[in-house]
Amino acid sequence: MLPKSCAPALFGLILSGLMSLLVSGISTYRAVGFSDGYAGMWTGAWLTAWLVAFPVVLIVAPLARRTVAALVDKRP
Repeated sequence: MLPKSCAPALFGLILSGLMSLLVSGISTYRAVGFSDGYAGMWTGAWLTAWLVAFPVVLIVAPLARRTVAALVDKRP
C-alpha cells in the first residue's frame, strides 16, 4: 500500500493514462480507421501521449483546483 502523500501523483498517473488512452484511440481511428496495424499504432500514440500528459497533469492540476475554487460558491 502506498502512503497517502503519493495520492496526487498516483491520481495524475491514472487520470493521464486513461485520458491519453481514450484520446489517442479516437485520434488513431480517425486517422487510419481500423486497419491491420491499428493496435500497434494506437499503442505507440498512447505511450507518446502519456509521456507528455502525465507531467502536464501534475503541473496543471493545482492551477485547475485553484480555478475551480475561485468559481464555486464558498457558502456551506
